[in-house]
Amino acid sequence: MSTAPIEFLKGHGTENDFVIIPDHDGRLELSPAAVARLCDRRAGLGADGVLRVVRSAAHPEARAMAGEAEWFMDYRNSDGSVAEMCGNGVRVFARYLQHAGLVGEGDLAVATRAGIRRAHIAKPGPDGEPGDVTVSMGRAALPEGEVTVTVDGRSWPARNVNMGNPHAVAFVDDLAHAGKLFDAPAVAPASAYPEGVNVEFVVDRGPRHVALRVHERGSGETRSCGTGACAVMVATARRDGADPAVLGHPVTYTVDVLGGRLVISELPDGTVEMTGPAVIVAEGVLDASWAARALA
Repeated sequence: MSTAPIEFLKGHGTENDFVIIPDHDGRLELSPAAVARLCDRRAGLGADGVLRVVRSAAHPEARAMAGEAEWFMDYRNSDGSVAEMCGNGVRVFARYLQHAGLVGEGDLAVATRAGIRRAHIAKPGPDGEPGDVTVSMGRAALPEGEVTVTVDGRSWPARNVNMGNPHAVAFVDDLAHAGKLFDAPAVAPASAYPEGVNVEFVVDRGPRHVALRVHERGSGETRSCGTGACAVMVATARRDGADPAVLGHPVTYTVDVLGGRLVISELPDGTVEMTGPAVIVAEGVLDASWAARALA
């Protein structure tokens, strides 16, 4: 680890919270153990994950995308594992870039391990509140095959949806049926998700309005999951017989999460767009002695 001070910020998108580590030139190495210590809610800063901000040209996994996206979101789950994508994370990542004066309102591109994601930062509202961030999340893939989710001896069929990362979407009568979600729900067959899966439990709230709880792979239950909300929207639309490619116009659902509300639209070309808030709540510098021990 470098002996230079390590700056951090804390942010959240519908209460899916992140430690943001600016490392523009890619000089900092974060081991899985270091990420887990940062995310520890009692002995660290506490978060669902870490967003490391690196110039695409300075990161080997993003160098090929540098011509389209200056910035790479190096996202890690709270257990230190690497993740392909994080929808709420992209919104918070965009807000950080705006907060740091690196981008302004309007359009920008963000490089991720799932490819380039395009975002739009809206103008502030009349009350001065920061505008929402809309992210083009790419197209959903709907792998074939039956999937079953089981909690506390009760099982439900689930829809396999991939938003750059894997999801199993189960429709239930009551969100309490998801249990405590401290541990990952059982998903079968295991071969459907060789690298693990995010599991969403969904109930209807009204016409084109649903609510969910989610167990995120590598993080446990979180207050929100952006890619999960997108997966839920697509799975619900298909359940409801609403396919934008067939209808010829966008389909929009409101998706309530424990930490707030997201608006998800699927366009006729299959692109999924997510709109929601993104907030920076704090910034500071890690204590040098703590960082030397915890992040070594």
